[in-house]
Amino acid sequence: MLAPGQRFEGYVIDATLGHGGYATVYRAHDAERLDRAIALKVLGEGHRQPAQLARLQREFEFAHQLGHPHAVTMYEWGPGWLAMELVDGGPVAGLPTLAERLTALAQVADALDYAHQRGIVHCDVKPSNILVSQDFSRFGAVLIDFGVAHAVAKDVGRRPTHIEASLPYSAPELLQGHAPSAATDEYALACTAVELVTGSPPFSASTPIALVEEHLHRPAPRFSRQISWLPHAFDSILAKALAKNPDNRYESCAHFISLIARALRS
Repeated sequence: MLAPGQRFEGYVIDATLGHGGYATVYRAHDAERLDRAIALKVLGEGHRQPAQLARLQREFEFAHQLGHPHAVTMYEWGPGWLAMELVDGGPVAGLPTLAERLTALAQVADALDYAHQRGIVHCDVKPSNILVSQDFSRFGAVLIDFGVAHAVAKDVGRRPTHIEASLPYSAPELLQGHAPSAATDEYALACTAVELVTGSPPFSASTPIALVEEHLHRPAPRFSRQISWLPHAFDSILAKALAKNPDNRYESCAHFISLIARALRS
């Protein structure tokens, strides 16, 4: 762990922002450019195996290709660390109004479509990977953590040997070992949208095996039967985005979210 005031790779640590399973994220600033605060992600000493270093490098390289205002901006990286845009408002679930959450979903949907047009699939869309700015009305939401992203071109004609994803948001094709596609991110975005609107993801079995079974075989819930203020249109829109067959989902994430927003704002 680094302490406030300590220097690391040309940066000065200001505070610890969070600690995950294998890395710590700090608020820091460039020792030469005091005006710019950044987020500094540093792998723990016990988590610097080749696979973990490769994941961090992949996180940097995929996000670095995207010049989109709602995909995290990367600045630089080195062995075991990376410096990136600081998003200072916390996770998207902390937004107080439904209107703001729908705005954030639309912004992230646009970022995902932008990535998909460039052959990149995020593969881990979920509420905790969407951060928002304190000045939300000005800067909005940002999609982070491209550490398990995939390049579509590399998956043509073969099955990936290993896919990492977060189970409550994992599309059926991902769980079956198929290569991810834009539709895979759309499914995860649909699970995320359900959680941000209703308070929980669409499938929430208590064991991993049961949760996989729900993703693979259980139809999308009829949310309007559970929550009185949700319109029936919400159910039909989500059913298509959560289709078991990726070919049956919407053509873009932005189109899907626009339908959700229209249904909930009407």
